[in-house]
Amino acid sequence: MRTANLLALAVLFASSAVHAATITIINRNEPGVGFNDATPAAPVGGNAGTTLGQQRLIAFEHAASIWGAALSSGVPIRVAASFVPLTCTATTATLGSAGANDIYSDFPNAPRPGTWYPAALASKLAGSDQTAADAPHIVARFNSRLGLFDDCMPNDGFYLGIDGQAGNRIDLVTVLLHEMAHGLGFQTFTNDQTGKRANELPSVWDHYLIDNRANKSWAQMSDAERSASAVSGAGLSWNGASVTGAVPGLLSPVSQLMVAGPNAGAAAGPMAVGDAGFGPPLSNKAVVGELMPVVDQPDGSGLACTPLSEANQLAVRGNVGLVDRGTCAFVDKAKNLQAAGAIAMVVADNAPGEVSDLGGADPAITIPAVRVSQQSGVLLKAALAKKKADSSGVTASLGVDPTRLAGTDSAGRIRMYTPSEYSPGSTVSHFSTDAKRNQLMEPSI
Repeated sequence: MRTANLLALAVLFASSAVHAATITIINRNEPGVGFNDATPAAPVGGNAGTTLGQQRLIAFEHAASIWGAALSSGVPIRVAASFVPLTCTATTATLGSAGANDIYSDFPNAPRPGTWYPAALASKLAGSDQTAADAPHIVARFNSRLGLFDDCMPNDGFYLGIDGQAGNRIDLVTVLLHEMAHGLGFQTFTNDQTGKRANELPSVWDHYLIDNRANKSWAQMSDAERSASAVSGAGLSWNGASVTGAVPGLLSPVSQLMVAGPNAGAAAGPMAVGDAGFGPPLSNKAVVGELMPVVDQPDGSGLACTPLSEANQLAVRGNVGLVDRGTCAFVDKAKNLQAAGAIAMVVADNAPGEVSDLGGADPAITIPAVRVSQQSGVLLKAALAKKKADSSGVTASLGVDPTRLAGTDSAGRIRMYTPSEYSPGSTVSHFSTDAKRNQLMEPSI
């Protein structure tokens, strides 16, 4: 979400910017909290508010103006918004949530009969407001405790500037853009866990969700088929022509680890990888070296959470280091390998599942890093069983596959977020997390 590429725009409205939409914010907070919090705040990043509440509102209005300029609607869009305590811990948090307040079918000018449309879109298409005059089209809530309490990511509060210069902080404007998109219609109203439709009618969203193996849309599937596709790993794509047409100009080639060498064995060939949020991105100019494991644990694994021993330094110097996930942050592992002279890092996951990215940020890291699945890690370690102190006979090449775009299916459509373990609030109504460049409508930062 920090790289806020608005592929989402093509999903929601076929818009010419000739008739901008008006988006009005309705303050739902009580006195003294949320938008009305009088805690003094210094102006930041173009946000001239002098209290925490004022700055929140200014950021909200700025995000609304961005969406308004991108959309076309003769009906003003009302967003009921508030800052309230949401779920969080010292290291993770729900940043916010939003959705359509009402859904409508068979209204005047409805493009598809017997289909649910979100309130803002239904009103735009009908040419008249389908909701009551005092009712919102969108309801949105954001975390009022973020960064302000020790049990709610105390080191990661919202950046309230409106200049896009959040750096490693959480940019409130980006989060607002993401959540407003859900409220505008970037969501299904079908139960994404059971596959059951609301009052037996499909959402307009469902006509564009396609199972990329069965080649059937959600609107054509049974409840059981929808439920299965929602946890299919990579089996669901977006089938809208506008978005698919935008994909080649927005997404980059998929990253991969190519394994070769006389001792590669069953590990030989391309491996799927997750990209790192730190270090240089992979490119057509691959980083190539022998793969060498870090071994610093009694069970033979290597965490690289502390400076490497002399033996491990010898192993990784000028080579690609293989480490295990766990105990410390990915950036700490990368810094220790970099200090030991490694030219790249491969992290083997410690739990089964799809390949995920490596989170974190540190501008001091100059070596590339990727993550492989637990299964791939097992294959790599088996191939390294015959290694010597400073060589392994296993070559690792970290680069990209120029024939494939990250986050797409074989037909060049962007895939949706359908992890094998159901994720409430995230599954189906987001783009895949392996899209590259990162997209605004991925499920998390």
